[in-house]
This record gives sequence, structure tokens and C-alpha cells, in this order.
Amino acid sequence: MRALIVGGGCRGLELARALGDEGHAVRVVTRTEAGREAIEAAGAECWIGTPDVIGTLRYALDNVTLLFWLLGTASGSREEVAPLHGSRLRMMLEKTTDTTVRGVVYEAAGTVPEDVLEAGVAEMELARESNEIPFALVSADPRGSRETWLAEVQEAVAALLAGPRRVAGG
Repeated sequence: MRALIVGGGCRGLELARALGDEGHAVRVVTRTEAGREAIEAAGAECWIGTPDVIGTLRYALDNVTLLFWLLGTASGSREEVAPLHGSRLRMMLEKTTDTTVRGVVYEAAGTVPEDVLEAGVAEMELARESNEIPFALVSADPRGSRETWLAEVQEAVAALLAGPRRVAGG
């Protein structure tokens, strides 16, 4: 499996290491070259792009099996983070249509306002209904136990790779 991780900071790098240890290929998005060293040290491929400009991520989807949208703790004002769980997420999901992507893991918990995360879940449901894009929700608080969070993400991966169309998380 090839994974594309968008967001997640340090826990995204932990996930990259865990997936790599399982033999998966991992591509991690960073906004600037400054993130390259940590990503490559985690054994992942670095992709320079930003979820604020989906066009910078389009080709990052090449040969990807699972997309991880880990932006539950995205920083910035409400006006800055809401599109990451709304219009930008919708655009990214549209880009997965007719690709090798078999599922999306969406982080539905964190510091982002609850209604913004709920809007993200609604976008996931819409993508499933309109384009049959399977998804899994990660509801473990990313600020809590890293082990709990990572275990829930790994359960989501296993469930999506097993093939169900909708995996409920918490």
C-alpha cells in the first residue's frame, strides 16, 4: 500500500514510521523544504504542497492507496481552517475520483471547532454517496494518548484495506 499523509505534524511522522515498519510506502506533505529532513528521517517520501492549494497535491495522489487527511489540529483562525474541512477537502476528494485511492482516513477530532469537523464528516459522506469513496473516521483526540490515536488509525487502515464502503470510527 502507498499512503499519502496530509497534516498531522509529529503524529503524522509517527504514523509514517509505523506504516513504513509494516512495509508500506508513505508520502508525506509539507508546505516547505524545511520539513523534508524530518520526513525523510521517518522513512517517507517528501511532497511539497499545501492543502490550501489543492492543485499542489493533485500529483501527490499518484499510485496512492489511502489518503490520510489529518488536519484535526490545524492551526489558524476559523476562516483559515474551515476550508480545510470544507471546500478544500471537497476538492481533494473530487481529485481522488478515478485514481488508485481506495479510501480516505479523516481525522474527526482535535482543536478545530466541532462544527468544522462535523462539516468535514459531511464532506466525507457526500464523497461516499456521490463517488463511492470509502472512508474511516478517527475520533481519538490527537492531543491525548498517541498510542490510542495510532491504534485507531491503524484499525482504520486495516478496515479500509479489507474493503468495506463505510467504516465508522467512534
